[in-house]
Amino acid sequence: MTITVRFAPSPTGHIHIGNARTALFNWLFAQKHGGRFILRFDDTDVARSKQEYADRIQVDLHWLGIRPDVTVHQSARFDTYAAAVERLKAAGLLYPCWETPEELERRRGLRLARKLPPVYGREALKLSDEQKAGFEAEGRKPHWRFLLPNHAGDPFAPQRTEVHWDDVVRGPQTVDLASMSDPVLVREDGTYLYTLPSVVDDIELGVTHVIRGDDHVTNTGAQIALFRALAAEPPAFGHHNLLTTVSGEGLSKRTGALSIRSLAERGIEPMAVASLAVLIGTSESVSAVHTMDELAARFEPLATSKSAAKFDPAELDTLNRSIVHAMPFSDARDRLVDMGIEGDKAEPFWLAVRGNLDRLDEARPWWRIVTEGPEPVAERSMEDTAFLDAAFDNLPPEPWDGMTWKVWTDRLKQLTGRKGKALFMPLRLALTGREAGPELADLLPLLGRAGTLARRP
Repeated sequence: MTITVRFAPSPTGHIHIGNARTALFNWLFAQKHGGRFILRFDDTDVARSKQEYADRIQVDLHWLGIRPDVTVHQSARFDTYAAAVERLKAAGLLYPCWETPEELERRRGLRLARKLPPVYGREALKLSDEQKAGFEAEGRKPHWRFLLPNHAGDPFAPQRTEVHWDDVVRGPQTVDLASMSDPVLVREDGTYLYTLPSVVDDIELGVTHVIRGDDHVTNTGAQIALFRALAAEPPAFGHHNLLTTVSGEGLSKRTGALSIRSLAERGIEPMAVASLAVLIGTSESVSAVHTMDELAARFEPLATSKSAAKFDPAELDTLNRSIVHAMPFSDARDRLVDMGIEGDKAEPFWLAVRGNLDRLDEARPWWRIVTEGPEPVAERSMEDTAFLDAAFDNLPPEPWDGMTWKVWTDRLKQLTGRKGKALFMPLRLALTGREAGPELADLLPLLGRAGTLARRP
């Protein structure tokens, strides 16, 4: 059996780092087990689903390093769902209901007032043909509920019916079907709620493991029952904790908060996002992981906490800095070329500056400094001007290498008596125009003696 997982976003907005957590949990699980990853667009809500969002989700997943083996759209599978609906109706497991939302809410209130569980009482099963015809004459259209197998023949006498599963993330779980209302599978307008298309697709696509957020735990019992009603063996389920902000707020595609697109546009590295999205809220320490293979090796679903994973977006900046500082030139090369950073100096330049960058695109101004000249500086004191005259008069002869800076500054200490900041800062400002930056010992060979002399104030 080939392990098969799926990530099933609705293309109604941009996916965020919380959605990425689910996608990555599935992707890494598949990678660890040599399995398949399906991207399934849950786009049955035709009015809200947009192709532009579906396209962007694929771009975002590719940016993260996720390469789906199969991509499907639920909007192209309505005939398949309709066939499943007819099977359930024929088996007497899908029944029509005519209650309005207001009527359902009143019944719910009455049950609560009587200290009864606020579950649907299956009143629609008691309707006569005449009553049903009366509702239809009023212009009402029914919604359709799945009859849960929580009774011993009399649906009006539900009894405790436990559904058990060994959750991939949370361990052994139990849901009592008697504590649940029969779920609505088909709306009044004939459109499908999430449950039916999801189960039908999981059966037909051979999904073996459903890994998703823990907001779906209570749905799992009913979904397992639906799998069995359709004569299919349920997949294994796993429910990971959700990401929230430090204040406990959930993330939403509608607000665009921490969308993958916005993080990419900010210059955050994919592995910084992946490291945080996967490791936070687990027993693993959150640290920068540099490759997806390394992350897969550290990924252990059962190490995930059962409580929400709160995170500070500033952690992304810290992780990003670590990843950029350790990034080999081979990984950075193509993006540097896009910024015009190429040629013989490109690799030594990258190795010289990467340790001072928070984001890779910050290399661009440093390349300009190296190749074009220092940034403008404020007026210098007479003492610093005299010191720089002596410094440029005493530049070491070529060839230059990583020791040239030490040779030069040792000579200047002897000549001028300066040391520490008084020695280094005027030189840094003259050469770069900035008070901080890469080691000048690394920059000097890039400038060369002629290029350095050209920066003489």
